[in-house]
Amino acid sequence: MQKLKSYVLPIAIVLGLLLHDYCAALSVVVPYIIFTILLLTFTAVDIKKLRFKPLFVWIILFQVAVSLGGYELLKALNVNEIIAEGVLIGVLCPVAASVAVVSTMLGADRNTVTSYTVIGNLVVSLVAPIYFSFIGVNQDMPFVASFLQILKRIGTVIGLPFFVALALQLWWPKANGFLSRYKGLAFYFWAIALFLTLGQTIDFIFLHGNGNWGSIGWLGVSALLFCIIQFGLGKWIGHKYGDTIAGGQLLGQKNSAMGIWMANHYLHPLASVYLAFYSVLQNLFNSWQIWYYEKKKRARTE
Repeated sequence: MQKLKSYVLPIAIVLGLLLHDYCAALSVVVPYIIFTILLLTFTAVDIKKLRFKPLFVWIILFQVAVSLGGYELLKALNVNEIIAEGVLIGVLCPVAASVAVVSTMLGADRNTVTSYTVIGNLVVSLVAPIYFSFIGVNQDMPFVASFLQILKRIGTVIGLPFFVALALQLWWPKANGFLSRYKGLAFYFWAIALFLTLGQTIDFIFLHGNGNWGSIGWLGVSALLFCIIQFGLGKWIGHKYGDTIAGGQLLGQKNSAMGIWMANHYLHPLASVYLAFYSVLQNLFNSWQIWYYEKKKRARTE
């Protein structure tokens, strides 16, 4: 399985490049796929045992404050709107549902990682509609109407799986147990969502990239910069709370499929290129981390 995972990103990029027209047409199914991924993830966790930890405060503050602060700073510096929106969605983007897989392989505490996966996604489901009501394509709508419209879509995709899983665990444990047995399918659904969202982004680049190559280049630079900052700062914060790996992964590992979907619907679609770059970078870094961790483990046993 791990060997297969290492090929998912390049396969998704190649297929997205070859089939980008179809990806754009099929992108309407992405929110349903993301809902399924999160539902399978949450049903496999005993939600009643989730605990809020001080580490989460700093990660949430970074995502909420730096995403908006970075956007406003770049706008104040007269930086292109596309780049500013790319940074906004890239930092705000929720933690990946698959973060527990990589984190526990590297020695992180599973309960810590799983708890933030739930809490972090719920926070984004509330904050994103606020930001998107005055940034992006919904600015002309009244704030309340815009907020409620976006909350309905994002909350349904991110928040509803949590409450469905909670209801199943409380009142229909057999159904929850049945779904949790298929939690491994979340990886394959993620691969499909990644393929479709990357393909949609590639399609938009083909259609509107001409004349925006400078913005695309700066989106790549920004993605690299924040990938370094988020993994590095996350590890530093995590070290303060006794789990360096969890801190780095929770702040640095993003649900790129979700972020691309949100950017394509609520911001300038070209801003989603940031997360396409970020997806490549975080997967390269995670692959290196796993290789280095296994190398050190082998050295200790020799």
